[in-house]
Amino acid sequence: MTSTETPGTPAPDPDPPSHTFRSVLPVLALCWLAVFFDGMDVNIYGAVMPHMLDDPDLGLTPATAGTIGSWTTFGMLIGALVAGNLTDWLGRRSLLMVSVTLFSLGSAVCAMAGSPALFGTGRFIAGLGLGGLMPLCLAMVMEFAPPRRAALTTGLLMTSYHFGGMAATGLGLTVAPSAGWRWVFWAGVLPALIAVPLLYKLLPESPGVLLARGDRAQATAVADRYGLPRPTPVEAPAAGAKGRFDSVLALFRPESRWATPLLWLASFCGLLLVYGVSTWLPQLMRASGYGLTSSVSFLLVINAGGIVGMLIAGRTADRFGPVRVSAIWFVLTAAGALLLKSHLPLGITYVVVALTGIWLFSAQVMVYAATNTVYRGSERAAGLGWVTGVGRTGAVLGPWLGGALAQGGNESWGFTAFAIAGLLGAVAISLVPLAARFGSRDAAPGAVKSGASTVTAADA
Repeated sequence: MTSTETPGTPAPDPDPPSHTFRSVLPVLALCWLAVFFDGMDVNIYGAVMPHMLDDPDLGLTPATAGTIGSWTTFGMLIGALVAGNLTDWLGRRSLLMVSVTLFSLGSAVCAMAGSPALFGTGRFIAGLGLGGLMPLCLAMVMEFAPPRRAALTTGLLMTSYHFGGMAATGLGLTVAPSAGWRWVFWAGVLPALIAVPLLYKLLPESPGVLLARGDRAQATAVADRYGLPRPTPVEAPAAGAKGRFDSVLALFRPESRWATPLLWLASFCGLLLVYGVSTWLPQLMRASGYGLTSSVSFLLVINAGGIVGMLIAGRTADRFGPVRVSAIWFVLTAAGALLLKSHLPLGITYVVVALTGIWLFSAQVMVYAATNTVYRGSERAAGLGWVTGVGRTGAVLGPWLGGALAQGGNESWGFTAFAIAGLLGAVAISLVPLAARFGSRDAAPGAVKSGASTVTAADA
């Protein structure tokens, strides 16, 4: 990641010799597993929706299906905001286990639901856990990763989301036609049985959180075990209600007060794309004339593209900056969405879907990586929580919009809406470096701490 310090900013201390990419692998592996199940749960709904719409006993319509998708993402919005502001108080490890348990419980409710209302309740419960999980895992791996490998580590973490999406699609293609869509949701209970015990036993707590609780010895022990710089009291997030309120106000320091709303807007557009496409791609492609099996398999292909995109984006962003990569990826996503409006030959369509997956998902993840260049270490969890939380309004709008267009027989306009979101996201994230430089002019000399570097033109 290319960045420079603002005038008056002290140069950051060099990383300890033991703080290497290898030192973050245990934490990365555990968070990877949690996000894998997150991706599986999010994509399950889209993978089985055609089967649910064909189930007369459930009574689901396209409009209701879109509304339920928005209930899920509304739960995510609440979960992200709550987790982002409670994590430094209650602990990231504990909240991560609660999040996994919640979306597993929601999946069980969905499996037993006999009406759209009860099914929607289950998806809302799942959304609470899903929304909290992502900012927690992102904050954990960013804290434990070497700064120069933050974008790469973020990209590697997010490959798990797409492996989970591919697993959900596989269940939709194999289990749903033979055993019914309910058994696919029963598979969503597995995270509580597999991931929670592993997280409880193996995942360390954040050294910053431990220090904020006054447990300096334990914070130092964790830092030494994973090769991190030893935390100091000035770097620790403030505890208690006043500290949590101050962490939100800190997002509007002079150095970041203009960048923060732009990050929120970029996240809004990115999550509208992610959840709109994840929920409606199979049904939109089916309405465009493709067969049921092909329509569901497009979800598998776009997630496979997402895995490749995370690997490409992470390494590219470490060299050229996450802002620049995110902006280009948003534009390419818009181009892919416009191409999907046309009924192309099946083979070409698979290629377009795969390429769109490469750009679509990692555009949003690089928005998350960009927060690492804007906020200090003590503000990062709150910053990520608000970027993901406010962005969830786009995730709420995306599924609802797809359902409204499908109900009116205007499915092709769904791809147009996604293209517009991609272009708007590109503009918002491109302006972040300018906003950060403009804000830094109002900051007192030396106000920017060494815990984060300011985005500059090199990141644009």
